[in-house]
Amino acid sequence: MIRNYGKPFPAGVIYPEAVYSINGMGKRLYLTFDDGPDPDSTTLILDILQAHDVHATFFCTGSKVLASPGLFARIAAGGHTVGNHGFSHLNGLKTPVRTYCSDIFKGRDITCSNLFRPPYGRLRVRQYRILERSMQIVFWDLMPYDFDRRLTPEASYSILSQRIRPGSVIVLHDTASSSAAVYLGRFIDRALKEGYSFGSVDEYSLHH
Repeated sequence: MIRNYGKPFPAGVIYPEAVYSINGMGKRLYLTFDDGPDPDSTTLILDILQAHDVHATFFCTGSKVLASPGLFARIAAGGHTVGNHGFSHLNGLKTPVRTYCSDIFKGRDITCSNLFRPPYGRLRVRQYRILERSMQIVFWDLMPYDFDRRLTPEASYSILSQRIRPGSVIVLHDTASSSAAVYLGRFIDRALKEGYSFGSVDEYSLHH
């Protein structure tokens, strides 16, 4: 399996106007979490973020929000930004345009967010053009494969630590299979020591 730790391909080439990193804010990093909320993982991650007084962006899947409404409320109450990750985590390349877009709009209705991250980082040009009219589409420029069970938490941590740069939008996952909670606290401590601060993805719209 070839792992791409940077911008998603081919999205990074086809959709240059989407958000991959957020520059002009100094040494700032943007933690994002996809696929939750998950009763175990999200709770752990929220505790770690709270202990470090760091805010993140959670791209939530609508069906999981309906399953854990209290946890979804806790994300927002903690000062974190909520994004839309669709209702049922569809792969845009494998889903008809209308079916896909209606699933994304359903996710938006539940999350009440105009920030949208395409599941798997994959969607067709037609889907993108429809959704971009009313949403800010957010990808990433750093993916440490925390969800990949073939990669140890230590290996994922080291990819993350070595590849950060000012403005990086980092994609992690708040799911049972993710190792993010294992090293998140250590990563935040290290980044803060290196002079980084953390922000939410909605800062992008404030500066554009």
